[in-house]
Amino acid sequence: MDILTRLKLVEFLNTYLELDDAPSDISWNGLQFEGRNEVQKIAFAVDASLDSFMAAARENADFLIVHHGHFWQGSNPSYSGWAKKRLDFLYQHQLSLYAAHAPLDRHKEVGNNAQLLKLLGAEITSEFMIREGKNIGWIGTLKNPKPLSEIRTILVEKLVTSVKTLDFSKESVSTIAVCSGGGGYHGFMEALNAQVDLYISGDAVEIYSTAKDAEMNVIFAGHNATETIGLKALQNVIEKKFKVETVFIDLPTGL
Repeated sequence: MDILTRLKLVEFLNTYLELDDAPSDISWNGLQFEGRNEVQKIAFAVDASLDSFMAAARENADFLIVHHGHFWQGSNPSYSGWAKKRLDFLYQHQLSLYAAHAPLDRHKEVGNNAQLLKLLGAEITSEFMIREGKNIGWIGTLKNPKPLSEIRTILVEKLVTSVKTLDFSKESVSTIAVCSGGGGYHGFMEALNAQVDLYISGDAVEIYSTAKDAEMNVIFAGHNATETIGLKALQNVIEKKFKVETVFIDLPTGL
């Protein structure tokens, strides 16, 4: 059986997640820490943290793939304090760290937003949240409209999360704009301008009055919860392609 190396896995991830085609990002996407060469087990987690690192080590993983990495543009890159604790742990356990932020949000197959639409039974119909000519989110259409209450239930049960719902429009939903994590005010306004029946994001923002006056349905399903789904889809792809052992590290934050 062929040995899966760190280099081979990184090259696949860079190509499959289209890192070179993503809009500029605050995350340093790609391999952030180089661990051992041979990869026998791969862990997945939403966040780079001591908790996720320790969990990966307990699982005897060689490689950890996260959505929120350790290195961010604009942050202090010094190898000191809390950062030193993290990086020392990776070094001591020879655990590789790979981050995919915007590339995992926008991917049309395993991306968080594409997977959220798939979860609800919607087909992608157009791009959403365009940045530098490239989309981050997607708009999908339900062939058979669903009640807003049913969509809410699906998100709560499948993502194991709590949601905040602003039900200011019709109960029957056909078109949905999705931006996982933090879509912010821009995401909401773009969804409003797109005249969709429902906007779904992670972080709640104070758009109550505008949503009410504009008669817009909104569901905030949690930043962490809406960004587990893409990693799990990527996990399935990698497991099948490389016939390698994988594990998803679920560390819900309640945010």
